[in-house]
Amino acid sequence: MNKVFKGRVIVAGNLKGEALVSHRGFNTLASFQKSLVTRAKIARCSDQDNKDLYQKVMTGKILCLPQTVGSTTGGMVILTVAQMGLHPAAMLFSKPIDSLAAAGIIMTDVWLNKKIITLDSLGDDFLQTVKSGQLLEINEEGEVRILDS
Repeated sequence: MNKVFKGRVIVAGNLKGEALVSHRGFNTLASFQKSLVTRAKIARCSDQDNKDLYQKVMTGKILCLPQTVGSTTGGMVILTVAQMGLHPAAMLFSKPIDSLAAAGIIMTDVWLNKKIITLDSLGDDFLQTVKSGQLLEINEEGEVRILDS
């Protein structure tokens, strides 16, 4: 049986893709720093403090996380990552999105015309249920369906 979660839409879109799950706050700068500095073709998480994501490919994935943490550069990092084509396909927040992540995601949509589909307030049950590697389906109404359990 497919489980469905409903969140608040920040950037709407329809997407099927692979989940990549972090159970701790996502440090945007630490996670993307090495990929940015080396001008990598794909972004691998370089945040050694995030055991869920460290060394895993983030480009094109559906990042599932509670919230972002860390530096005030977070929004600009998201914009730069998207400009380089290293961005995730979607970001799904179990908690309300923070202003820095929202700013970067919205600037990416408006300034670069690139969508990082984003929902927030999906709830703690969402983050406890979804697993890395699972196929997710997102619709523009803010529903997330876990297709394989």
